[in-house]
Amino acid sequence: MTNKFLVLTSIAASLLAPAEYVRGRPSPSAAVRAVAQSGACRQQGVGAAPFVRTELFFGARKPDGTEVSETEWDDFLDKVVTPQFPDGLTVLTGRGQFRGSDGIVIEEKGTVLILLYPRRARKESNRKIEKIRTAYRREFRQQSVLRVDYPAPVCVSF
Repeated sequence: MTNKFLVLTSIAASLLAPAEYVRGRPSPSAAVRAVAQSGACRQQGVGAAPFVRTELFFGARKPDGTEVSETEWDDFLDKVVTPQFPDGLTVLTGRGQFRGSDGIVIEEKGTVLILLYPRRARKESNRKIEKIRTAYRREFRQQSVLRVDYPAPVCVSF
């Protein structure tokens, strides 16, 4: 069940990613501008603010057939991810699959990192997220790290 959910989530999320990120040029979408202008977060009545939600999907299988260990992941999280987003993040583990560049379907353990950050910090957060993706691909010899950006802001209150 978890395996199917992660696969379906990955597929759905990749279809929902804004075209601006696919082209490497993040910019506010019409949906983001509309929500920000409407004051939808203020209307919630709980002091909510518009934040951006980004999810990163990290595969655990290395090219040599071994997997990124829990210790290796924890070390990566402590040394690379947390310094970029020290205010908080969420890590989920699961199983997923993808079709590799050679056309073969690969099933593996995976980790999903959920990041929420203020809309006003989008440009700086984008730079930090790309630094994380690049570091993971390089350190664990991965083809990619899937990135999903929600096109409309989410309303966040603490």
